[in-house]
Amino acid sequence: MNLALSLDRAGRDDPGRPALGVGARVLRTYGETAGRVARLAGALQRLGLKPGDRVAIAAKNSPDYLEALYAIWHAGLAAVPANAKLHGAELGYILEQSGARVCFASAGLDGEIAPHAPQSLERLISIGSAEHERLFAADPIDVIPRGGDDLAWLFYTSGTTGRPKGAMLTHKVLAAASAAYASEVDTVLPGDPILHAAPMSHGSGLYMMAHVMNRGVNVVPESGGFEPEEIFALFRAWPRTSMFAAPTMVKRLVECPAECVSGNIRTIVYGGAPMYVEDARRALERFGPRLAQIYGQGESPMTITVLTRGKIADSDHPRWSERLASVGRPFRAIEVMVADEHDAPLPAGEAGEILCRGDTVMAGYWRNPEASAATLRGGYLHTGDVGAFDADGYLTLKDRSKDLIISGGSNVYPREVEEILLRHGRVREASVIGRPDREWGEVVVAYVVGDAPAADLDALCLAAIARFKRPKDYVFVEALPKNNYGKILKTELRAMDARRAASRVAE
Repeated sequence: MNLALSLDRAGRDDPGRPALGVGARVLRTYGETAGRVARLAGALQRLGLKPGDRVAIAAKNSPDYLEALYAIWHAGLAAVPANAKLHGAELGYILEQSGARVCFASAGLDGEIAPHAPQSLERLISIGSAEHERLFAADPIDVIPRGGDDLAWLFYTSGTTGRPKGAMLTHKVLAAASAAYASEVDTVLPGDPILHAAPMSHGSGLYMMAHVMNRGVNVVPESGGFEPEEIFALFRAWPRTSMFAAPTMVKRLVECPAECVSGNIRTIVYGGAPMYVEDARRALERFGPRLAQIYGQGESPMTITVLTRGKIADSDHPRWSERLASVGRPFRAIEVMVADEHDAPLPAGEAGEILCRGDTVMAGYWRNPEASAATLRGGYLHTGDVGAFDADGYLTLKDRSKDLIISGGSNVYPREVEEILLRHGRVREASVIGRPDREWGEVVVAYVVGDAPAADLDALCLAAIARFKRPKDYVFVEALPKNNYGKILKTELRAMDARRAASRVAE
């Protein structure tokens, strides 16, 4: 059941087929990639790592990312891919909480991690360094057998407490999610490329497995990230290319004046946040019927509902606009329910919490039995998202009961920002909300009681948390809206912010 078997078998059965690309060129074949992975796995084993041990990857997109991930699995270990945009202190917490013994880090990022590395971390290996290259000189080993329920990927996702939790994704979970992608979202044929412009530590990386299983090509831009002009050039260079993108990325592609060979695009899969209907319409006009939408969470990776290419393109349907505003229907292999506060199912049209269960749902949270029991009570994943089904089974998201902010496809939980702001001696109270934004989906806004300079608060945030979590606006007020028990009323605060925004527009 080890996920590494698919790469190992491709290396043996189809060694000459392209496996990895950088920019417009093929970097390595399946035979070359599988050989390097087997040797890197041998090196990890020689370091004394045992099956089940955790190895972290804190890296920007690169072909080395895929090799490190598959070598970890090949050696029977569990991967801890961490967001490379996080602050060194945040990465240090993930390394400590996961108990990772080794961490592969991008050049430069290793220096940010080092001051915060826990004692449990035995090696911090800079990708591309001489130390990293020497690992590939080790003798190759056979794939270490693993069961379907063995841990493969610890996906760290922030919680309402402000501390990240590690969602335990097993080999079975990732195999099921990969099969769902290939059968319901995007058919992958041998040689089909996927372009990794979004982080490989999150959504884009979760689609690596489906492409390896079907012997596609995993391609990384030369820049390692998302530059619209470069993406269009790669669409021209790689026929039948697919790409995962946050809605903000799709919007930037639509607005980019570069030449678009839409016939070379297989699928643009968007997710991470709902897309404005008007933006989806414009994307369809630019790219044609090549859009698909998914809704998922780290706890059920990329696999709760899907709005297929056919449904998005079916503009003749009388309810097309409503469907375009939805996140589609449940994947065939997962059961999805909208429930009331007692976890009882609600009829179509009524909003409640979205629950799901199936083979794509995590096994629980790493070393957190209380959170696992609460989130998986009754056998269902409690997403914390609020939505409603229509009569045809299409799910529309309404709100997020956990106050999650999604800005540019990245998750921001208000409390972790609030805790940083409250460190300032001249901040008495702080409450963070998401403000709707056409470009980013939402932007982070902090309402502050106190007289701390906004520049000081900015500096405080930049010293402790990732830049994308920093508030884009600070609003200083005399008091925050509260109920009789002193709890801040975020719903009222969001309404107050909307009124404030409307009055500024009127001026």
